[in-house]
Amino acid sequence: TAAPLLAAGKECGTWLCPQFAGAGCQEGFYRTSSGKCSPCNCNGNANRCLDGSGICVDCQRNTTGQHCEQCPDGFIGDAVRGVPTFCQPCPCPLPALANFAVSCYRRSGSVRCVCKENYAGPNCERCAPGYYGNPLLIGSTCKKCDCNGNSDPNLIFEDCDEVTGQCRNCLHHTTGFNCERCAPGYYGDARFAKNCTACNCGGRMCDSQTGECLADSPEVSTDTDCPTISCDKCIWDLTDDIRLSVLTIDESKSTLLSISTGVAAQRRLNDLNLTTIHLQEAMSKKKNHAMLWTIQVDDAADEMNDLLREAETLDEQGNEASSKGRLVQKETTEINNRASQLVQQLNNIRDNIEEINSKSKYYAIQQELSPEEIAQKRSVAEEMLKEIKRRKPFTNQRQLADEEESAAKELLQQIEAFHEKYNDTRSLVTDVLEQLSEQDVKLSDLEEALHQALDYVIQTEDINRENTARLQRQEKQHEKIKEQINEVNSTLLSATTILEGPQKVNSELGEVIKNASGFYAEIDGAKKELQEKIANLSLFDDDLVEKAMHHAHNLRRLADELDGNLYGVDSNGLVQRAINASNVYENIAGYIEEANKVASLALNTTNRVKDVSNFCNTSFYFTMLRDFRHLSVKKNKFSSSYTIADTSWQVNGTFARMSSLRSQLMRAISKMQSAETEEARERLEQAQLKTAEAVSATTTVTQATTPMDENVKLWSQNLQDFQHNSEAYDSAVHSAGDAVQKLTEVFPQLLDKLRKVEQKAPANNISSSIQRIRELIAQTRSVASKVQVSMMFEGQSAVEVNPKINVEELKSFTSMSLYIKLHKDNPQLAASPDRFILYLGNKNAKHYIGLAIKNDNLVYIYNLGGQDVEIPLDAKPVSTWPSYFSIIKIERIGRHGKMFLTVPSLSSTAEEKFIKKGEVLGPGSLLNLEPENAVFYVGGVPPGFKLPPSLNLPGFIGCLELATLNDDVISLYNFKHVYNIDTTTSPPCARDKLAFTQSRAVSYFFDGSGYALARNIERRGKFSQVTRFDIEVRTPTDSGLILLMINGSMFFSLEMHNGFLYLRYDFGFSNGPMLLEDSMKKARINDAKFHEISIIYHNSKKMILVVDRRHIKSVDNERTAMPFTDIYIGGAPTEILHSRILEAHLLIGFKGCMKGFQFQKKDFNLLEEPGTLGISYGCPEDSLVTSFNGESFIASSQKVSLFTEFEGGFNFRTLQPSGLLFYYSEGSDVLSISMERGAVVLNASGTKIQSPERNYNDGKTHFIITSVTPERYELTVDDKKQSKKNPAKDRAGKSPDSIKKFYFGGSPLRTQQANFTGCISNAYFTRLDQEVEVEDFQKYSEKVQASLYGCPVESPPVALLHKKGKNSSKAKGNRNKKVGRDKDKISQPSSGLKKLYQVNFQREPQCHLPMNPKATEHAYQFGGTANSRQEFDHIPKDLTQFSISLKTHSSHGMIFYISDEKETNFMALFVAHGRLIFMFNAGHQKIRIKSQEKYNDGLWHNVIFIRGKNIGRLIIDGLRVLEESFDGNVNTWQVTEPLYIGGVAPGKAVKNIQINSVYSFSGCLSNLQLNGRSLTSASQTFSVTPCYEGPSEAGTYFSSEGGYVVLDESFSLGLKFEVVFEIRPRSSSGILLHGHSVNGEYLNMHMRNGQVTVKLNNGIRDFSTSVTLKQSLCDGRWHRIAVIRDANVVQLDVDSEVNHVVGPLNPKATDHREPVFIGGVPESLLTSSLTTRNSFIGCIRNFMIDEKPVSFSKAALVSGAVSINTCPAA
Repeated sequence: TAAPLLAAGKECGTWLCPQFAGAGCQEGFYRTSSGKCSPCNCNGNANRCLDGSGICVDCQRNTTGQHCEQCPDGFIGDAVRGVPTFCQPCPCPLPALANFAVSCYRRSGSVRCVCKENYAGPNCERCAPGYYGNPLLIGSTCKKCDCNGNSDPNLIFEDCDEVTGQCRNCLHHTTGFNCERCAPGYYGDARFAKNCTACNCGGRMCDSQTGECLADSPEVSTDTDCPTISCDKCIWDLTDDIRLSVLTIDESKSTLLSISTGVAAQRRLNDLNLTTIHLQEAMSKKKNHAMLWTIQVDDAADEMNDLLREAETLDEQGNEASSKGRLVQKETTEINNRASQLVQQLNNIRDNIEEINSKSKYYAIQQELSPEEIAQKRSVAEEMLKEIKRRKPFTNQRQLADEEESAAKELLQQIEAFHEKYNDTRSLVTDVLEQLSEQDVKLSDLEEALHQALDYVIQTEDINRENTARLQRQEKQHEKIKEQINEVNSTLLSATTILEGPQKVNSELGEVIKNASGFYAEIDGAKKELQEKIANLSLFDDDLVEKAMHHAHNLRRLADELDGNLYGVDSNGLVQRAINASNVYENIAGYIEEANKVASLALNTTNRVKDVSNFCNTSFYFTMLRDFRHLSVKKNKFSSSYTIADTSWQVNGTFARMSSLRSQLMRAISKMQSAETEEARERLEQAQLKTAEAVSATTTVTQATTPMDENVKLWSQNLQDFQHNSEAYDSAVHSAGDAVQKLTEVFPQLLDKLRKVEQKAPANNISSSIQRIRELIAQTRSVASKVQVSMMFEGQSAVEVNPKINVEELKSFTSMSLYIKLHKDNPQLAASPDRFILYLGNKNAKHYIGLAIKNDNLVYIYNLGGQDVEIPLDAKPVSTWPSYFSIIKIERIGRHGKMFLTVPSLSSTAEEKFIKKGEVLGPGSLLNLEPENAVFYVGGVPPGFKLPPSLNLPGFIGCLELATLNDDVISLYNFKHVYNIDTTTSPPCARDKLAFTQSRAVSYFFDGSGYALARNIERRGKFSQVTRFDIEVRTPTDSGLILLMINGSMFFSLEMHNGFLYLRYDFGFSNGPMLLEDSMKKARINDAKFHEISIIYHNSKKMILVVDRRHIKSVDNERTAMPFTDIYIGGAPTEILHSRILEAHLLIGFKGCMKGFQFQKKDFNLLEEPGTLGISYGCPEDSLVTSFNGESFIASSQKVSLFTEFEGGFNFRTLQPSGLLFYYSEGSDVLSISMERGAVVLNASGTKIQSPERNYNDGKTHFIITSVTPERYELTVDDKKQSKKNPAKDRAGKSPDSIKKFYFGGSPLRTQQANFTGCISNAYFTRLDQEVEVEDFQKYSEKVQASLYGCPVESPPVALLHKKGKNSSKAKGNRNKKVGRDKDKISQPSSGLKKLYQVNFQREPQCHLPMNPKATEHAYQFGGTANSRQEFDHIPKDLTQFSISLKTHSSHGMIFYISDEKETNFMALFVAHGRLIFMFNAGHQKIRIKSQEKYNDGLWHNVIFIRGKNIGRLIIDGLRVLEESFDGNVNTWQVTEPLYIGGVAPGKAVKNIQINSVYSFSGCLSNLQLNGRSLTSASQTFSVTPCYEGPSEAGTYFSSEGGYVVLDESFSLGLKFEVVFEIRPRSSSGILLHGHSVNGEYLNMHMRNGQVTVKLNNGIRDFSTSVTLKQSLCDGRWHRIAVIRDANVVQLDVDSEVNHVVGPLNPKATDHREPVFIGGVPESLLTSSLTTRNSFIGCIRNFMIDEKPVSFSKAALVSGAVSINTCPAA
């Protein structure tokens, strides 16, 4: 050991190395790995450290860390600087003595504490919720509240006093400091059993433990002179209550005393005294330390001076070193630059060498040098190169380069070898996988087969054993049975011989009876029809009745003669009687001809009935005589006289019934002969008039409100606080007027351009940008409608408002509300106080509603086509109105009118309300506003407009503000025109919204398109340990977004799904988004009532959902703070709702009302938030619209009587031809209103009234009025009235006392009609218990699958708009063309295919080919276009098993596809390389099942594919079963409509399926079944025809089911064109080609009865030309047709026949590029002047426009049953 020490001493000198002590280092030093001793780096907080690492040991002064540089948890300070800033206990709240912090830190000069679990506050100075104690008191800690489980369970923690721990709000009838005993008046165990029960002692006290009643108070002694007083029970109860109060006071006293000693001044002073004593002791210690520190500071100062001097010396040395360093750096930089230059020079040399080499070759070629010269020059160059190589730097670099090159080559060879092996292996992977999959399938099949075989063997052995025993038993029984059979056979033989005779007789008698019954049934049916006709023809005048009676007497005499001639049954007289009958009927026919000169239609009907009666009589008698002869023969042969006599009696009875029926026939004939046809003619004229009106009806185009969203936002921002900033308010209103004025000029042009673009292509090809423009315009209109600001009217000003509502919806029910304020100090108003307010009606002053001030009264005036109805509000004269805004509401239900006036109070929420009613006396009950002539003027009318006399008054003076029209928010700023309004000179009046009731002030209305946005919500409250959101909502809808916060990929979304709350959020959690939903269905939100919703986020790790102060559910997550600043309420911008983060949510805007939004209990006014868009104040109180889906209905039970005096009505819209609209029953009597095949039918106790028209399923609004009186039943549909007499007059006057139930939209009872699909609105009817009011559907007690918001029914398109609505295709399906229809009837292309085997291949007489080629039943041909397909909208919810049959030669194509909107969930069956592939998703996993064999062999194959809970199966032809398992615990698998068959819509399925298989399936499909049920009627069809059999050829086939092709916009028919094509028709009439422009110009080519016609309109008038061939066009051959147009000259060529026409010249003609229809056209584009409206049936090929071939497979649209590229040849 001496040697190392000696060496160390020599190295540094013994006096310089004090760290060496003995064998180790001295204290304060540690031995390094090199053996040296180095000082410990412990910041002065430790004296020892570990050898080798230097880690400090035993850190002092409350420090920690490897170098004692940190403060441990619970301490704060700077461990590095040492005293006096070393680590001290956290002052949370007191250092050392009361420190309850996990850790602490300094921020902004103050200490912040991170408290332990039981403590709270910035310095942990109080207990956390659920704990009690006083942390400021030394020795006190926070303890958990103990209320024995008797506190509110909805609270997160038990509620007790935070200092004393006394429980607050003891529940379950408990009391006490810890809720540990039962309350007075109760007994039981409050702590464990928790069964406190009320005392049963008649109001007296009982024992708190046992419940035993306590004794009564002693009676007063009667031994004294005092009179006896008998105290009643109340006195004793009072004394008991006083005693209980004394006990309670004692408890309170003790509690107060304990509180005063624990928290009040005395206890606090004691705490402070103790703290002061401790501080004094600590300060004395501090003084001692301070003296010591002073000495140490002086020593340190001396040492510091020495250090400063040494530092100055070191600084000088550092300066010298710095100068040297700068010099070295400079030299290094120069060397680096020289090296870079050298590298650049080397590169230049290399480039020069390469250039010399190339130039040498070029020089040798150009100079034509000889090889010897080239060799010489090369040798010179090589010598130069050798000289260069000999130089040393290049020699070394060459060696290095050679070594690197060899290594690189070796590495490259190894890589190439490895890559070759990799490619070989990779090429084998697919083959190996396929072979493995095949082997796996075979092994699984073999295993399954072995299991089945084993089962069969076991079953067979069991069966054999059973059969052996059974055989032994049966052999014994067999012997016995043989003997019995012999006996039975002998008996049967004898019985058979006996029964042969009677059986023969019975069979013959049965035939006779059957024939007689059949004839009787036929006559009875004729009787019923004639009775109905008698009822219809009975409503004639008295003269006609007298004539009918005269004719009846004559005919009765003739009938008697006929009866005489027909008397007898012998065969010899049969011929004579037939002759006599014929003569009699000839006389009858002659008489009828003389009597029926005026009523020719009735004569034809009578003749038909006469023929029927002749046939019936003759056939009946002939048959009866024949049967009677047979009976006579049988009578001679058989002795069974009883049977024959019975049969004779039946025959005679039949004769008698026949005679009576014949007489009724004759009487019916006589009545029909005398019938006049005047009524029939009137009905025909009415039908023609209605048809003309329907053809001329047009829809109005809603004009603009504002084109710019920025202006609307500016209004909203400036108008929120207009009362305080009038200048901003005035400028906002003025800018609104300017913007709308500009938009009235720009907007019609924009609409025209949009309309032209839409007509150039179908809707599914219109670009998304156009749709986006429409959405922005609609959104801007909506915002403009919600500008709730008044306008000032000076008496000459007026506003024409855009009503924003379909006038059809105002027919039966009209409701309008507005705010009004008069300028009473205006001198004009004093001179003429009568003033006009508003007018909504037709320009011709017929059918209108209006408001005016007349004779100091507010007057409501309405006209329904007759006389005016005036309703003056005389209870509140206008002169008594206040000088601020009041509310006016006018309402009309049918012919009943009502007006409301609400006068608010500015100082409170009190209101004065006044009501006045009126009624139309005439029959009118509908407000028939014409869309093209309806106007809405407010405040006045423009010059030149003539008001009706009752409203012809001067303009209004004051301020008006519109509020609602039929519960739609409406604004004066959504105007068409303004007249004499200048907001700068006449600013609007300020309206204090808080002057009205609180519900109007704080409720916000969301219509699904707008939203509120609160930015920087922490400006009102901070995210903290408990973060809370509160809001109240009211809605009748099923789904909608309530709250949304989003930040990058993190989000928080509170939604409503199917009426229940659904919360998803993700704050960056490692496990993905969290879900909190009301899965137990505890709180339904969509019941049209307000519900309080609270979201509480506690401690950054627990989310709690509370509804109506009731805990619904909570969920825990990772501890993460909410990372949001902004919140969306009720919706969000489209780009956010459709963002990738929220794509799985399918979010839609909220529809309904909200109020009371709070964050951290701080209120927000949503309309004052700058980001709010499209919401408004107020909330509709009623729900007047209900939509039904075919399985829904609503019902109400009220006191109502519909079979006495009753009137009711409602609006409806539908696209379905049939459905039950209304149902009511009283016992066996039923009153129903239904749709039957497009007509409206009233059925009142068997009396049916049907509307004459059948087109009410057109998607438009129609109105029904039903009236029941003791005399008549009446049904009015859109002012078309039908009525019948009430046969049950005895029921009049009865009033049911009981509550009755009635239904809208359907019924749960079994009825003949299916439930309704569509919308019902504005319903009303008279009741016994209340006045006539519109029905509020949200108050109905029973609602089944009905939606109370909005009407999703779309109107049918007026142009080429193939909208994919749920019901649009069904409307088309109801107008399908039928084979054999009248050629003049209007038809439309069918959207679905019919079963061709039902048409029996009908053929027109002049056509060679049948109208429908032979086809396979129930099979359809797909292909020809990339998107040939069928779409099915109505599919069951449970989609598990499917089956289909297919036949194809194609190797690729889509067969079946369904998915959700985002195509995340999907299922598909398609063909790829001839193999069938079944594919679907299970969560994020895609399951793919593929067949091994190919099935594109042109044969039929049956395919079943199943998606089970955790397995997928593909079964082909029942022989091959392929399976694939998957995890069944994935999220719910849901898909949406439509279901695609044979192909998909453009853009679909590309996300999941390879592109070759996305295209349409080319082949035939049939027998589609879902869950074992067949799907037959497609909602929409594109290029699909029946699967035809037989030969085919090239061409496009248009089937009898209807359809057409729309060419893409590259082909158009302008002012000059040539169209050539060939046709082979199967019908002699049909449209070949059609083009139509928006300005009414058109070109139409069609066939009619073999004649080809071209008809045009060039804007001047119609003109046409035609060609008729000598041979038939329908001869089964191809015919060439050509049309050539040059401006106003048109030539038509058909084969060799030519004709032309010269039309009028249009100097303003323009060349339009409009869509071209081939083979048919939508009905809406056809004009009334066209004679043929049917679609073409047959084939078209070689179609050319201007010598350019047209490919129908690339058409813009193929609609209906059209087969592209394949045409049946036979």
